[in-house]
Amino acid sequence: MADVTIHGAGIFGLSIAWACARRGASVQIIDPNGPGAGASGGLVGALAPHTPENWNDKKQMQFDSLVMAETVWASVADLSGENPGYARFGRVQPIADDAALRLAEARAATARTLWQGRFDWQIVPQEAYAPYACSATGLLIHDTLSARLHPRRATMALAKALDRNGARITTDGIATGHQVWATGAAGLLELSETLNTPVGTGVKGQAALLGFDGRSLPQLFADGLHIIPHADGTTAIGSTSERVYDTPDGTDARLETLITKARQLCPPLAKAPVLTRWAGLRPRARSRAPMLGPHPTKPGQFIANGGFKIGFGMAPVIGELMADLILDAHDHIPDSFRPEASLPKP
Repeated sequence: MADVTIHGAGIFGLSIAWACARRGASVQIIDPNGPGAGASGGLVGALAPHTPENWNDKKQMQFDSLVMAETVWASVADLSGENPGYARFGRVQPIADDAALRLAEARAATARTLWQGRFDWQIVPQEAYAPYACSATGLLIHDTLSARLHPRRATMALAKALDRNGARITTDGIATGHQVWATGAAGLLELSETLNTPVGTGVKGQAALLGFDGRSLPQLFADGLHIIPHADGTTAIGSTSERVYDTPDGTDARLETLITKARQLCPPLAKAPVLTRWAGLRPRARSRAPMLGPHPTKPGQFIANGGFKIGFGMAPVIGELMADLILDAHDHIPDSFRPEASLPKP
């Protein structure tokens, strides 16, 4: 019998399982579709911070998680023997005009304090990163905190590491011990139906993987588009955010628009073949922050859902927060991350 049963083998479920198993708990993960079958089986993998200003619980947790990530993914790689594609090469963003330059300079100053002097928010010439041709001023922001991983490879590496650590991943099983529901977009829609009020939904995203080797480059974020060079010699671009769609897992012309834009921002991509297209639903809670803590409709059980675009970036710290709560009854989840933040006010 397992001490902890986790429903859902996406990045939240696997990360909580990892934190619990590393503390000696026996863990089973139940997912009828297997690891990474939903949003966690995507392609992009941008582990990037919010801007260093207007600090709050969400930004602090994300900072803590991004700092933790290097150690967590190194441990996963060591135990699994698989490369999750983690590396911290930072992120560049174009500076459009003088107003954006002044804002970037102000954020550089606040980053020195808020990022504890460990990482920088720098202004650099575009020539330093020649493949990227996207800045009207010839200047870029380069933050040294951002990292990347390959979501599919990372999910599979984590599942293999859990197996080697004694955890059981199954498509069906009898739940025992503490139960955690990390069931992604389907779980949010089910919860909304149970409560007869919208507490979260699935937002469709589309992405593509191109055959361009830029593995030593930082990632680029420009005009809402991520370009992520991966460690395996491919480059991911994404993603759309679609509230209205016909098929949750089908790609269409909106992805072609992203590919065209990416080739303009990074000219070497113009000749790169499209290797893979992906589409799926990312779970977005009503509050926009993940829902963590006691489950609102399942007494004595727990929920971890709503990673949306920051699931992989937040996963290391969420795993530890939930393990503290589940195994030690130590609850230090910020109010903005509790399920109540996504529920209607009474």
